[in-house]
Amino acid sequence: MTNLSIRKAKPGDEDIILTLLYELAQYEKLTDKFKITREVILRDYLSAQPLCNCDLAYEDDAPAGVATWYWTYTSFAATRGIYLEDLFVRPQFRGRGYGKALLANLAKHAVAAGASRVEWSVLDWNRPSIEFYESLRAERVNGWYIYRLADDALQALGKR
Repeated sequence: MTNLSIRKAKPGDEDIILTLLYELAQYEKLTDKFKITREVILRDYLSAQPLCNCDLAYEDDAPAGVATWYWTYTSFAATRGIYLEDLFVRPQFRGRGYGKALLANLAKHAVAAGASRVEWSVLDWNRPSIEFYESLRAERVNGWYIYRLADDALQALGKR
């Protein structure tokens, strides 16, 4: 690794967070779902009690990557966990260990808090990411499906 630094996002980082997350949406072919704004970032990521945490990776002064995450709780194990919502390293910075460094930083947060796991989802077509995660000894969770109640279905159920 060259001159990599990872730090918690702070007010003033709204534009780079927005840019990095949009680049991730482009990579994942999900720009049609992209609704986040600077105002949302200020409210949900950078407020006094944020809903989501955000770590930024820099090579020297150049923004190289982002990880967004939040705390979860696993009832049966009676411990905290972390859900990694987004992990992205810009293409020009890939292959330098920055994704692994962002995950290692997250693992340090988890270990320090006594958390029992870090979990995330990956798109089934995203072979490079799947191979990367498996190289870290992350395991695919078999026997579980992810469900989502959204849009019209959410609205309809919410009116009952």
